[in-house]
Amino acid sequence: MSTSKSSATAIVEELEALRAEDELAKVRKRLAPDEPAFGVRMRDLFDVAKAHTDLPLVEVDQLLDHPAYEPRMTAMSILDFRARRRLDDDQRRELYERYLARHDRITTWDMVDRAAPRVVGGYLAGRSPTPLHDLAASPASLERRTAITAPLHFVRAGSDDDLAAGLAIAAQLAGDEDPTVHKPVGIFLKHAGSRDPAALHRFLTEHAVTMPRPALRLAVEKLDPTDRERYLTDASSHQ
Repeated sequence: MSTSKSSATAIVEELEALRAEDELAKVRKRLAPDEPAFGVRMRDLFDVAKAHTDLPLVEVDQLLDHPAYEPRMTAMSILDFRARRRLDDDQRRELYERYLARHDRITTWDMVDRAAPRVVGGYLAGRSPTPLHDLAASPASLERRTAITAPLHFVRAGSDDDLAAGLAIAAQLAGDEDPTVHKPVGIFLKHAGSRDPAALHRFLTEHAVTMPRPALRLAVEKLDPTDRERYLTDASSHQ
């Protein structure tokens, strides 16, 4: 794929050329009824984003301004691909601040999942988790999803203090009834438990009874069958 023209306009043209009618029905399942979409396969969209990883951030903003899903998802993917590089603190902060400043243009859960771990979590590792607590207190479910998805980076690459900060966010959101939020709570806990099983057991002893069932099932997925059944049974007895 040519990278001679790296601009928001050129990227939108590339995406429009990749329209696939059979894909549009799949994409629409993730979108609001009135949200425009082209119908681009994710593999093709990621290829476009990867080819334009060096897109200036002012052009990334133009993609985020686009009404259709695919240009905005491409923008999130560009931020993610750039965050995978060796960056200095200023460069990483720039990506982080751009993500948060344009959070209103994130309209689907997969936009969050694509960029939040490396862009937000990658910057906040070793720093104060206050921004995550602020997001976790938001009335917007996708901002709360960012709060608990970003700490997935802490599981892979953070310190023990970072992991503890992620568990504190999970505790803040443990009783969230919105599936957009409580499913990633369960996913974070499942992975956190692989790194620190004792911390997961402490968390579940305190919070399992207040967690929505789908979140709890995800959280205990990797536990041995006896422990898994114990937490699920205890939670059921309190509901």
